[in-house]
Amino acid sequence: MSDPSVFTDPSRRHDFILLFDVQDGNPNGDPDAGNLPRIDPETMQGLVTDVCIKRKVRDYVALAAEGSPGFAIYMQRKAILNQQHQLAYDDLELTSKGSKQSHEEIDKVRAWMCRTFFDIRAFGAVMTTGVNCGQVRGPIQLTFARSIDPIAYMDISITRVAVTRAEDARVGGDGGKESEMGRKAVVPYGLYCGHGFVSVAAARDTGLATEDLALFWRALEAMWETDRSASRGFMACRGLYVFSHESAIGNAAAHELFARLKVSRKGNVIAPRSIADYEIVLEGSGLPTGVALSRLAG
Repeated sequence: MSDPSVFTDPSRRHDFILLFDVQDGNPNGDPDAGNLPRIDPETMQGLVTDVCIKRKVRDYVALAAEGSPGFAIYMQRKAILNQQHQLAYDDLELTSKGSKQSHEEIDKVRAWMCRTFFDIRAFGAVMTTGVNCGQVRGPIQLTFARSIDPIAYMDISITRVAVTRAEDARVGGDGGKESEMGRKAVVPYGLYCGHGFVSVAAARDTGLATEDLALFWRALEAMWETDRSASRGFMACRGLYVFSHESAIGNAAAHELFARLKVSRKGNVIAPRSIADYEIVLEGSGLPTGVALSRLAG
């Protein structure tokens, strides 16, 4: 049984692994490639960016902690960031002077932003645009997630029984169109693995608290349920494993801890189509001294 006092302790270094999958959906479209699923062109493994994962976390926190002081979201949809910065100046009764702001005032508004916005405390932010609130290095850092096996996405044609413009419609039964065509890219199935890190020094700087870490872990497990979309198909958390160190600088190298997770396709499976097609083994015995393992999902 995992001890929450360990994996939610911001005075410990944490390294974690996130497993999630997608079925018949596009987990993270690439706008530079017609919104096709992101891939590594050399290995054909699927990719999901850290930015995509953090967006889901932000959206979950916005719902789960709505109205709670200190849990507002800075990088929210349709937000105007300089207006977010101005909130700090107004509350502290300071005047914005852009790049000419004193270091003392920058420290005050920066601290206000950290106290007010969950995602700044967790992920950091560059807030030097116009209304200057300084920069924050976030204690929680994420890698891209990569699919265990190569993915073979399908680019599917779709139709709709309506047209966009009146002049395109059929008039009097002659000419015109009755429908329009579109495209939809889907990954039949992909199991993705991503990694993350929680830095003690940065957590002290931003004020990341026990409640913040507890909410973050909960978001990684449950955010898929609040982010449903036909374009993303069916996505779910399949594993969340946290290695917590007694030492603030760590008791073991992250890559050695991550290597304890072995995910492999079962020998009789040619084309994986579900989590049941994989063997997932996490070696939890013989951990380095000072390292505790918490299995939060999977």
